[in-house]
Amino acid sequence: MKVLGIESSCDETAAALVEDGRRILSNEVASQIEIHARYGGVVPEVASRQHTLAIIPTIRRAMDKALTDWTAVEAVAVTQGPGLAGSLLVGVSVAKALALARGKPLIGVNHLEAHIYANWLGETEPEFPLLCLIVSGGHTDLVYMKEHGKFILLGHTRDDAAGEAFDKSARILNLGYPGGPAIDKAASSGVPSLDLPRAWLPGTCDFSFSGLKTALYRLAECGQIANVQDAAASFQSAVVEVLVTKTIAAAKECRAKQILLSGGVAANKKLRETFKERSHIPVLIPPPLLCTDNAAMVAACGYYQYRQGRSDRLDMDVIPDLQLISR
Repeated sequence: MKVLGIESSCDETAAALVEDGRRILSNEVASQIEIHARYGGVVPEVASRQHTLAIIPTIRRAMDKALTDWTAVEAVAVTQGPGLAGSLLVGVSVAKALALARGKPLIGVNHLEAHIYANWLGETEPEFPLLCLIVSGGHTDLVYMKEHGKFILLGHTRDDAAGEAFDKSARILNLGYPGGPAIDKAASSGVPSLDLPRAWLPGTCDFSFSGLKTALYRLAECGQIANVQDAAASFQSAVVEVLVTKTIAAAKECRAKQILLSGGVAANKKLRETFKERSHIPVLIPPPLLCTDNAAMVAACGYYQYRQGRSDRLDMDVIPDLQLISR
């Protein structure tokens, strides 16, 4: 069964064909990083205009690279939320038009759930029950997953998401945009020598990174950062230590069989290495290309929803603040 996935929740225009929820036939992404880099972050109005320009050519490339036609596509899956309203509208509108014109089922997908399903696109199929860490620019969530479509939110960030903290700290250190890859690169040649705080929030599975970011800002403001690479390494180590320690503890408490890492920050080398080194519970991490926003994960998620008999009507609307809840 082939599913076309469409993703346009933020600043990446993406389309992909996935077979049986696990085999990627094509995965095309039109990036807007260079456009938004001059502003130091995503400009919503600019992002939605770029989606309008890029989405049809991106879908055509995905269909061509998959060497398939519409007779072989059985459903259209699209990100319904969360995300930027204007960006989401472009993807959902095109998905509706394709579903109507081609007579295909339409499946609205939660962007956070799609990130989790990037782990089904690897060689090893996840085994329930699972403990999922979704760590991105807008979200840092710990989710217990009992089976397909069944989620329990164990913890979340109380302020900045980890990816947001990376972006803001990269600006503090003048490392450029996007902040996550910039700090990852700078930290590779640095030593974590700065004494930065960790917010453990004992007794909860919640996270907090605002204080860490503020502590870094205070050091920069007072001229106490002699080496930017060391500062990047110190900040990164603080984030990684908290993410890994709290996730492993939650997985043990839940008796999860595996830990799934997902979201844009999951591409961070230090985070990936530390999970592999410290966890006695098997950890599945998608390749970096599938950690950032893409449509293959949307198609995979849509496949498993469709198998459960779920589809949406053509009056489906975008939900910018869509929550991850069990079906």
